[in-house]
Amino acid sequence: MEPSDLDETVLRLAAAAYLGRYSGVSRRHSESDLRIFFTWCGERDLAPLAARRAQVELYVRWMQEVRRFKPSTVSRRMSVVTGFYRTCVIDAVLEHSLAEYVRRPMVPNESPTLGLSHLQFEALLSAARESVNPFDFALVAMLGLRVFEACGADIGDLGEEHGHRVLRVVGKGNKVVLVPLPPAIGRAIDRAVGDRDHGPILLNQRGVRMDRHCATRRLRRLAEATVVRLPRMHPHMLRHTFVTTMLDAGVDLRDVQIAARHADPRTTMRYDRARKNLDRHPNYILAAYMASAT
Repeated sequence: MEPSDLDETVLRLAAAAYLGRYSGVSRRHSESDLRIFFTWCGERDLAPLAARRAQVELYVRWMQEVRRFKPSTVSRRMSVVTGFYRTCVIDAVLEHSLAEYVRRPMVPNESPTLGLSHLQFEALLSAARESVNPFDFALVAMLGLRVFEACGADIGDLGEEHGHRVLRVVGKGNKVVLVPLPPAIGRAIDRAVGDRDHGPILLNQRGVRMDRHCATRRLRRLAEATVVRLPRMHPHMLRHTFVTTMLDAGVDLRDVQIAARHADPRTTMRYDRARKNLDRHPNYILAAYMASAT
């Protein structure tokens, strides 16, 4: 076996060892990010396992200056590269991580993507409710789900639990959760399901399962039909709306984190656009508590 063939085999095994830690959507996204790094190395005749820290720094600069990715995207993709090299050290493929001291861009504490305002969301709901496509209202109504969760939901996942109508959702890492369906959302799903007793809840115009690209197109067409101006829509904006609306309504951060299924509360806090609102400052709560005690 030629040395280059041996290096390629070692690289494939090292990548498989790293990706073996993940499953489902997380694995697909990590594999995609790692493939982008390997492709970048290949275009520069650079062996990923023989790279130096300065060359990994150049990869970061390429993402920032050539591809003009957002800081959050650069940081996420570098976390995959860093995790890959860390796994190589654990498995004794490398003596030290090549990305250990590579600097990542600063990610702002607040998410740059905002959810829709109450007026905008009401306008989007009205447009979806009046649409001749019965799947539009169901797509918008299931705003708390990630797009792959909503598109992957089947009619057989609908059920009841302790008197609540629920939807069985397979989330990140193949984790299964039961999401309660309020009556309005239940009616939207019933309208989409119609007389069917099996298959996907959301269908495209060809009668097959809706994917994230179709969902994006449907949302943008709905945005064009609204009576108010909406930003350029994408499915994750609905999830932002789900989180920010609950936070604006005063729902406890921990409860919002559980509802959004964020592993880290800091992820939920990045959505809180009203965090700097002085009306919600803890000093007022403390003052009210002290006044009631005197």
